[in-house]
Amino acid sequence: MWSGPRTVSTALMRAWENRQDTVVTDEPLYAFYLERTGLPHPGREEILASMSDAWPTVLAGLGQAPLPPGKRIWYVKHMTHHLLPEVDRGALAGMRHAFLIRDPRALLASYARVRDQPTLADLGLEQQAGIFRAFGGPVIDSTDLLKQPGPILRALCAALDVPFNPGMLSWPAGPRDTDGVWAPYWYDGVRASTGFGPYREKPADLPAELEPLAQRCRPFYEELHAHRITP
Repeated sequence: MWSGPRTVSTALMRAWENRQDTVVTDEPLYAFYLERTGLPHPGREEILASMSDAWPTVLAGLGQAPLPPGKRIWYVKHMTHHLLPEVDRGALAGMRHAFLIRDPRALLASYARVRDQPTLADLGLEQQAGIFRAFGGPVIDSTDLLKQPGPILRALCAALDVPFNPGMLSWPAGPRDTDGVWAPYWYDGVRASTGFGPYREKPADLPAELEPLAQRCRPFYEELHAHRITP
């Protein structure tokens, strides 16, 4: 599942992890991304120590280990901005790909509260569109998911040819052993959650200086949005 930041991606991972037939992996390319970019993200040293920073090793390992008894789905949450240009896209062949998108103005308005000078590369929309062009796969919009979690998850499961499980609609609060070591810095909201909760329309109060970036993002978003699945 490929998504950018601020897109309810961790809640969607919770939904899949709450299935009895599924195991999840949280952002396996994060250490690679931090090592190559040198960015000072919270928990940087913990992240680098917790996982491989070699993308060939990471991608070779996905889908190769035997699943535990009773499990038949391996769900991987990826941030698209972690997929730096040096990663061979061919290494992603043979996997099923799906995409979680969000309107760039709303995404940027949220992201700007955390980082005040984001770039196109930080948001992952260009990379997301590139993965979609290469491999295709179902696309869901985070707004649709929050408005209609049950119908959208049913449609996503149907598109992936797996049965829908009602357990995807709610989960116990609290941390998970499967959460990345960065969870204490980013996951407070989802750790307190027990489901997707009611959708609340929020105005996208975007700083004027970020409007040009929102416009650069929009063609990639609209390309994916045109393929989004609906109930």
